[in-house]
Amino acid sequence: MKAAREHSQTVQRVKVGLIGLVAVVLLIAVASAILGSATRERPIATAGSAQADVVANMALTNAGSAQAAADASGEPLAELGVAPSTSNSQANR
Repeated sequence: MKAAREHSQTVQRVKVGLIGLVAVVLLIAVASAILGSATRERPIATAGSAQADVVANMALTNAGSAQAAADASGEPLAELGVAPSTSNSQANR
């Protein structure tokens, strides 16, 4: 009688464990489906936001300019005004 009770407890524990495992797998599958559908959506263009094609065209025209290539001194921080230029600009004049 005692062996039958232990066997039924073992079977019940295995069933509870498998049900828990299936519940976790289903929860992960649902979360993955939700996150996967959220990443497939196209971004919403809000009023006043930057448009990717316009920004790309602006970057191309700025980088492709011959004047910008001639003025480039190899000091990007000095061009941005973050750091002083190391070259003496008065000596060149």
